[in-house]
Amino acid sequence: MTKQGQDFSQGSIGRHVVAQAVPLIIAQLIQLLYNLVDRIYIGHLPGENGMALTGIGLVFPIVTLVTAFTNLFGVGGAPLCSIARGAGKTERAEKIMGNCLTLLFATSFLIMALCYLLKRPVLYLFGASDNTYPYADAYLKIYLLGTVFSMVGTGMNNFITVQGFPAVAMYTTVIGAVINLILDPVLIFLFHMGIEGAAIATVFAQGVSALWVMRFLTGKRALLRLRKKNFLLEAGLVKEILSLGLSGFIMSATNCVSQVACNSMLRIYGGDLYIGIMTILNSVREVISMPVSGITNGAQPILGYNFGARKYSRVKQGIRFMTAAGSIYTLIAWLVLLLFPHPFLMLFTSNQEMIREGVAAIQIYFAGFVFMLFQFSGQSAFVGLGKSKQAVFFSLFLKVIIVLPLTILLPAVNNLGIYGVYLAEPISNVIGGLACFLTMYFLVYRKLGRLEEEERSS
Repeated sequence: MTKQGQDFSQGSIGRHVVAQAVPLIIAQLIQLLYNLVDRIYIGHLPGENGMALTGIGLVFPIVTLVTAFTNLFGVGGAPLCSIARGAGKTERAEKIMGNCLTLLFATSFLIMALCYLLKRPVLYLFGASDNTYPYADAYLKIYLLGTVFSMVGTGMNNFITVQGFPAVAMYTTVIGAVINLILDPVLIFLFHMGIEGAAIATVFAQGVSALWVMRFLTGKRALLRLRKKNFLLEAGLVKEILSLGLSGFIMSATNCVSQVACNSMLRIYGGDLYIGIMTILNSVREVISMPVSGITNGAQPILGYNFGARKYSRVKQGIRFMTAAGSIYTLIAWLVLLLFPHPFLMLFTSNQEMIREGVAAIQIYFAGFVFMLFQFSGQSAFVGLGKSKQAVFFSLFLKVIIVLPLTILLPAVNNLGIYGVYLAEPISNVIGGLACFLTMYFLVYRKLGRLEEEERSS
């Protein structure tokens, strides 16, 4: 890539966002294949009656917790690295990258150890029954072995993207997903390893992806490289990383809490079948929200770079572009989901009762999907420009203040039961999305206009 291609302060903002977003979307889609392929194959295992898929769903909160800590360091450090690069502070950018690697590596082993120690009580807390626990346990005890690969590979891949190499970052997930896609049917069906085979395939694929990331970041092609001298943690940098990464961490951690609450309430008001349906809903949400995430995450390094370069009008252009593009996509995706729910359900299960009950679940759960864009757009603007306090607040506001109470309280209102659990999602999307975006507009977007005027007059 040429120097001009890496300079986000020149050229079309829209082209830069698209150039970053498209490989990122592809990479995120392929990243999803790590777990989606597992769920698809496991959901169609003969004779399991949906229990194996429900067991995988019970592991979701732990997978989300791993993602939360990955976001804490990876997503927390990447915008800081981008701002430093835009300001020409290469040494600081490399220190941020080295400190993030140390944090990811150390935390992965701590999480793995704690999860092994508390595995049984935690799974029952998450909604497991005597029927579903064996499936969840069989998958989790192997999946945890790949914690370090998952965190280092995914977390450090952000630092490839912010250097202007989104295609290389995409290859990280392509390599792992292809390996997983090949190994899954071989281990699950050919060697009759079932759910354990799915876990082994995932761990092996994550390991190869992590090696690819480390090889690039220590190689000659990288603009910013991992150097041993930067692995020693610096208190000031760690504080900045944690401060900005706290938003992504809280968003994922509160997703974990939300998933636990959903599973628990569905078990009370419905049973194992409905936990399996929620597993499908979470899987569908991951797929259809991924392009929105790709667009907004792809815009982050461009917003940060131009902010560091004091190109405030270009920052505003970036915010407008990602919001407009995301709005068009979410509207189309929302209509497709509401009109054609069956194909999404049949992708993950052959159980006719799950499919029948899942139609209403999809239509209710995704009723407010259009408003999710405003949460993503506002949050990305806050994170990309280093506004950690606002980013943290709206992460908490969405999941802790809105989703969690609604998930617990709505099922008891007018005997809504399981439908009350599903309703919590669209209500939170409307309230949380609008609140986040409007705050970003008045506190950030309008202020950028004033900074632009000051820059012109000086």
